[in-house]
Amino acid sequence: MRRISLTGWIIIATLTGLAVGWLDHAVWTGTDVASLVNPLSAIFLRMIKSIIAPLLFASLVVGIAGHGDDLARVGRLALKSIIYFEVVTTVALFVGLGAVHLTRPGVGVSLQAATDEAGKQFATTHVTLAGVLEHTVPSSFFEAAARNEVLQIVFFSLLFGIGVAQVRGRPRETMLAFCESLTEVMFKFTGLVMKYAPVGIGAAVAVTVGRNGIGVLKNLLLLVGTLYGALVVFVLFVLLPVALLARVPLRRFWHWVKEPWLIAFSTASSEAALPLAMQNLDKLGVPKRIVAFVLPTGYSFNLDGSTLYLAVASIFVAQAAGVDLSFGTQLLMMLTLMLTSKGVAAVPRASLVILAGTLTQFGLPLEGIAVILGVDAFMDMARTSVNLLGNCLASVVMARWEGEFDPARLPADIRTPADPDALAAA
Repeated sequence: MRRISLTGWIIIATLTGLAVGWLDHAVWTGTDVASLVNPLSAIFLRMIKSIIAPLLFASLVVGIAGHGDDLARVGRLALKSIIYFEVVTTVALFVGLGAVHLTRPGVGVSLQAATDEAGKQFATTHVTLAGVLEHTVPSSFFEAAARNEVLQIVFFSLLFGIGVAQVRGRPRETMLAFCESLTEVMFKFTGLVMKYAPVGIGAAVAVTVGRNGIGVLKNLLLLVGTLYGALVVFVLFVLLPVALLARVPLRRFWHWVKEPWLIAFSTASSEAALPLAMQNLDKLGVPKRIVAFVLPTGYSFNLDGSTLYLAVASIFVAQAAGVDLSFGTQLLMMLTLMLTSKGVAAVPRASLVILAGTLTQFGLPLEGIAVILGVDAFMDMARTSVNLLGNCLASVVMARWEGEFDPARLPADIRTPADPDALAAA
């Protein structure tokens, strides 16, 4: 059993969770197994969230201050990252728009039986550009860390790192040594938490299936299939060409990304996969300073899966409501989603919040959200995993553009023995 890798255990746990969830929902009707195993999932997510703030802070400070006075490199990296994020997420929106028009999953769906209470709940939160900008700046770093506000932690850490870079002598050396040590310790901490990952992930899957049932997919199977199909198309025809243009070693990339991807998919939580993704990208050969900046920033500005989902879901509601949107209106809707989705990580269940705000703005019924909520957990798994995959690729692409991606810079014993790219580099 010790020979089974973490990936293997995660797959075993996921299948076990599916079986337990199905039995709980379909057979053990008198026993609420989901409530019994839910604490196991909550414990895993809490442990993961405890890693994020110290790991991001230490990594960003070292990445910025460790380069001396060359802050121009940080600004150049930020500009390249934002341009890349904008282009890729815009393409994701139009892939989703094309897919939902091709399959038309909303045609024939009745909104009359749905209640709009769930939709009104999300519509009460309005996302604006001004609100996103204000939310980016923390009033207290410790409050931001306690709430795991990734964008606020990144903002504070960037300014703190610039401040450390401008200090001379022993204070700077002491702070850099502290942050470097903290980074190493948090990576070891991540390794310990990952040993518990199969238990937490299996419990999370069991809870999701146990409460919703696998049969919940039958009513809206076409909507779910449209999203999954569109995400596959996006990966194959957008992310894959980007990887090939950037000369990313695909086998080696997948080897280091597959475990964070599985965690993101099975837990539907980007935060759960962030620490392991940062650690594995470093092993892949991406410098820590680039990983520490691009990956967490992408969690707010490069959510490819979520933006594609928003395009599919908004047009789905219009189709279900029998509203024929003109091409110009659809373009305006996509522009609205493109702008508002940039702050998608700033609020809980932000995709539904942004969807509710968009539906309200364009006069579409909020009852559509109540319908989508029935399968949102399953769609969330797909869009979250693509978010993670897209941000990992963005980190490698930025490292390549900066001329700092070096798959051969690490000792051979931590490379993949079966990976031809790693063997060639060695």
